Amino acid sequence: MIILDKPYISEFLLNTLERNKIPVIHTSVIDEYAAGRNLMLLSPEEAIAQFEEGNNNLLYTNSENSISWIENNLHHTSLPGKIKKFKNKVLFRDLIRDMFPGYFYKGISLDVLESLDAKDFPFPFIIKPAVGFFSLGVYKVEKLSDWEETVQTILKEIDLIKDLYPPEVLHTGEFIIEESINGDEFAIDCYFNNLGQPVVLNIMKHIFSSGTDVNDRVYITSKEIIENYKNPITIFLTEIGKRAELRNFPAHVEVRIDENGFVAPIEVNPLRFGGWCSTPDLAWHAFGINLYEYLFQQKQPDWNLLLKDKDGAVFSNIVLNNSTGIEGKHIQSFDYEKLLADFEKPLELRKADFSKFPLFGFLFCETRKQNMQELESILMSDLNEYVKS
Repeated sequence: MIILDKPYISEFLLNTLERNKIPVIHTSVIDEYAAGRNLMLLSPEEAIAQFEEGNNNLLYTNSENSISWIENNLHHTSLPGKIKKFKNKVLFRDLIRDMFPGYFYKGISLDVLESLDAKDFPFPFIIKPAVGFFSLGVYKVEKLSDWEETVQTILKEIDLIKDLYPPEVLHTGEFIIEESINGDEFAIDCYFNNLGQPVVLNIMKHIFSSGTDVNDRVYITSKEIIENYKNPITIFLTEIGKRAELRNFPAHVEVRIDENGFVAPIEVNPLRFGGWCSTPDLAWHAFGINLYEYLFQQKQPDWNLLLKDKDGAVFSNIVLNNSTGIEGKHIQSFDYEKLLADFEKPLELRKADFSKFPLFGFLFCETRKQNMQELESILMSDLNEYVKS
């Protein structure tokens, strides 16, 4: 079954639920975001009863906002414990500590951030909320002289983001400091089937504008990426699944892979794929694969068939995060038409309420491998050329 929640439910997801008659838990969000849709609704009581029967139920959510519902209503199951183990990055590091001996990480509270002496930390390092979402509150500290400025920037950002999401999704009272991992960053949509085996549904390379960039601006996928990394990622996920005893469990996993093929974890986001229905829709645009159907029907991709005609094509999910330096409430408009004109083959534009959230939306594109410059340009842009304030 699925539980839908704010801030966004895509038409692709709603159409999939209607067509496949996937049971949807009836919450107040349905009335607000999916009124009039022909969904197969389950009352909360019916959903809870099914979990109490212990039939190894499979639950997916489009948004981590629903974690509080799961904790309050499915506390008799193993789900809340598994969610907490992954959502809290300190607990996740504890889970895999012996896989990466010597790896430095430390949990700290916001209260001690300003007084913390960072001189003994291994530079460069990453600091981010222990329970976080997107790249909100995430910073890379290259050297000790950057520390004080980084702390002040974090404190200012907290005032802007602390009320955007429930504390189960973004909690700015506790942070994790961890050593910076070398290698390219990848995001994986996957699920662990009823036997506990991982099934890779998509692999996206997260590209950055510089060595200090930590923003979620551009994710790309391609035939080359899938073929090069599917096997080592599957081996890595198998070990994670064993340690956490995962069954019927969807996840959005982030890792780094170095030049020797060594896979190191960043985080595991439980019970969902990419946020704001972004990466599941990218997989559809790129390979014609419906991740929701594969999950609920326990199907495995036939990558030989799916990648057959994809030579030379790069598919991207562009997160239009507000990097203008201007608060959304002070921006009059965003020129989406100008944005679309800067890409050779836009596939879908998804607008967001930038006065409420720190992003303008999402853009899905197809780009020839010879024209990667268009992705590099949007990666380097602060988006000021598209806004009127």
